[in-house]
Amino acid sequence: MCRAAFARFAMTGLLFMTGCGGQSSLAPRPTPTPPGTTATIGLTVTDTPPTGVVVLSFQLSITGASLSPGDISLLSSTNPIPFNVSHLQADSAFLASANVAPGTYSSLGLTFANPQLTIYNSTGAAIGTCANNTICQLTPATTPLTVTFSSSPFPITLTTNSPLALSLDINLNTVIQSDLTVNLAAPNGVTLSQLPFPAAGQPTSALGQLMGTVQSVGAGEITLQTSYGASFAVYVNGSTTYDIPPTALCGGVCTLACRGLGCLVAGDVVKADVSLQSDGTLLASEVDFVESTGQQVAEGTVVAVTVWEGGTYIDLILQVAPPTSTPSLLAPGEHASVLVPASGVTYAVDWGNFAPPTNSNLGTFEGLFVGQEVLVVVQGSVSGSGGSITPPLTPVGPASVYFTTNNVLLEPTQITGQVTSIDASAVNFYATTFPSFFIPKEDETSQATPPTLSSASIIVDATAQTTYEGFIQNNFSGLAGNELVSVEGWLLPYMGPVPLYVCNGCPITTTMAAKAVRGRPNQLF
Repeated sequence: MCRAAFARFAMTGLLFMTGCGGQSSLAPRPTPTPPGTTATIGLTVTDTPPTGVVVLSFQLSITGASLSPGDISLLSSTNPIPFNVSHLQADSAFLASANVAPGTYSSLGLTFANPQLTIYNSTGAAIGTCANNTICQLTPATTPLTVTFSSSPFPITLTTNSPLALSLDINLNTVIQSDLTVNLAAPNGVTLSQLPFPAAGQPTSALGQLMGTVQSVGAGEITLQTSYGASFAVYVNGSTTYDIPPTALCGGVCTLACRGLGCLVAGDVVKADVSLQSDGTLLASEVDFVESTGQQVAEGTVVAVTVWEGGTYIDLILQVAPPTSTPSLLAPGEHASVLVPASGVTYAVDWGNFAPPTNSNLGTFEGLFVGQEVLVVVQGSVSGSGGSITPPLTPVGPASVYFTTNNVLLEPTQITGQVTSIDASAVNFYATTFPSFFIPKEDETSQATPPTLSSASIIVDATAQTTYEGFIQNNFSGLAGNELVSVEGWLLPYMGPVPLYVCNGCPITTTMAAKAVRGRPNQLF
């Protein structure tokens, strides 16, 4: 749980062009609408709030996005579009699309709303009503709520067949004030830059994940509806990969041979990694199953583990809310206390289509520890009060949500840290988390002891499938010592032959199998 968070908010202005552009779908495409252009906006959130305060979740909503002149809206939904920036340090999220005419535009205006902050207070004193050593949910005062960009990269010209992408950076270390208010007008707090676009006929670099409920499945395409009511047609081709279990369709009749869109039915929830094509359509590089109709899941970061009679209680800060979840109870930022019974529980790693490293440092998923990201299947009901499943002692303060699970799936965690050393022969590097990481005390599993906050060293193992972004060379060779990086990957126990110390006495106890590494060249330590 590093406190540097990335979120790319991609709002795409679309008028579909004739023809298929760079796409090769599995079936003939629908007849496109008249020629036009595509504009993509990205939102990236970075850095950290005041010392001693760990941001576990930071959410905002976009209620307006307009290009001028013409005050042309880029939003296709009248509902606020929420995004959880703390869950996107090394990932991105595609959220909206709308029709935009070709032309030259001089400015972009974004309107924000509904800021929600979940923090861990370890300052040594209360912050308002948030006691020391507790997790608190706050609604910070935020000014201004509208930010307008009129300098570089503006003016921008959008032409047919020439999509353009912009990236918006919000520096949390700057915009979050010492009293935990949010000032979006702080100097260098919010900046905008233009992203490169590949050659004609090629999709952009990935815009990020789009989560939605399946509305329909066709030959070569799927229609998804988001939690805020927008619908998107997402196309697939021969390069699209799938992480869809055989149980996804009708209780397990889906075979390995058809493990594609044919395994999905209306009502399923999926995540798709999408790219924008030159004709304005979305192409999925990967489609991952989340939950089936009638099932309820929750995904969050483990911030405390307490072993007690009858099982293990894990404190989760929820990070992802599927569109079908109970909004008020399983929303991102909620603090959940989850009972994992002592027996009858299934543990698995959600590798998807990623082949894990084969070195001996990587342990197995046999238990939970702080820092891991997990997706749990809700067993029974979700309650806003503990009832019979309230843990006897709560090391990080009382939770707001309680439920039981019998299925725990390890998902990729996202951290930000400083590269301290690189081993090219082993294709791994050591990262010291920035600025702090939850470290369980030795007696935390038996007492209600608050977790320690300090830097932690993690050995990061890369593979041929690991992706890189933000480096001069976007591969393992692009890494350099002492630079700041955000890494997304699976946290597992370190099983090396001897303890390793690389950060003033911080032992390597954790190994991360890296799915993605993102360079942070403009961020300060």
